[in-house]
Amino acid sequence: MYSWGKVRQVIAASLKFRHLRKFVSLFVVGVILSAAIASCSGGNSSSSSNAAGGGDAEVTLVSYAVTRAAYEKIIPQFAAKWKQERNQNVTFKQSYGGSGSQARAVIDGLEADVVALALALDTKKIEKAGLIQPGWEKEAPNGAIVTKSVAALVTRPGNPKGIKTWGDLAKDGVKVITANPKTSGGARWNFLGIWGSVTQTGGNDAQAQELTAKVFKNVPVLPKDAREASDVFFKQQQGDVLINYENEVILAGLNGEKLPYVIPEVNISIDNPVAIVDTNVDKHKTREIAEAFVKFLFTPEAQREFAKVGFRSVDPTVGEEVASQYPPIKTLFTAQELGGWDEIQKKFFDDGAIFDKMQSS
Repeated sequence: MYSWGKVRQVIAASLKFRHLRKFVSLFVVGVILSAAIASCSGGNSSSSSNAAGGGDAEVTLVSYAVTRAAYEKIIPQFAAKWKQERNQNVTFKQSYGGSGSQARAVIDGLEADVVALALALDTKKIEKAGLIQPGWEKEAPNGAIVTKSVAALVTRPGNPKGIKTWGDLAKDGVKVITANPKTSGGARWNFLGIWGSVTQTGGNDAQAQELTAKVFKNVPVLPKDAREASDVFFKQQQGDVLINYENEVILAGLNGEKLPYVIPEVNISIDNPVAIVDTNVDKHKTREIAEAFVKFLFTPEAQREFAKVGFRSVDPTVGEEVASQYPPIKTLFTAQELGGWDEIQKKFFDDGAIFDKMQSS
């Protein structure tokens, strides 16, 4: 004969079994329903949501800091155009910072669909990491150069040192502020501006090296990037002249900071490329949208927005419209005329190359 305690144990076990059987039945039904819903919806959600016309889409743009003001105007225009033409809402995640740092971030896992960096060398680093296919320069108009600028020499009020040319930076008693070309993309443009001012006006490499070495002897500190160099000049009040981008100086003026500056008549074309990150657009199923966005950047509408924040337009029509806001350049040369970025890096900035030899001497 069972005790009352034994009877309670038997009843409890029976109830637990019934609850377990009911739970298993519901779980199986849930799995079957989930499979059926996935089958009806077409499976991969990222594929269906980002394909053109297939629901809302998201694109990630990674660029360097001073382009933000332009892209904040350009992106809504593109999104409205895409919505009108494709009946699809597209939003943009945006990341801005130093060009070299942005390139490293993409290589390290920042899943950019489009990169618009300060110099082709940074884009090539992403290519060498296997994320961008070779030949990207030919996939967009104008060799993929979407904006241009030139070098500017920002002086102290009244230009007390009388700085007008690159050669003036080599004079005794002139303190020059620029970032380190080994760590800063912007500083590489500065270095090439000095060097090319000789070689592109009839001088040879020996003469170019002599001038460039004299200029860098007048550099009291070498900040790691252009932003720190600006802080040294403006906040710490060091130096007589800061080498900067013309577009940054113009943008500062638009924001109420009127800076005295000189544009050397012999100057380097600071060419800024745009590229699609192939691995990521294929992963995100955003290639069609990304390609359309890159193409839109070369339209007069987008180029006008770049011009408003100080860039020299790559569109001839827009260039004529805004020509009066830029001083003319007598001799304008490019990185290609100095051998292209692969040769430039090897010749000037690799370990043990010309810049290192200048510093050690």
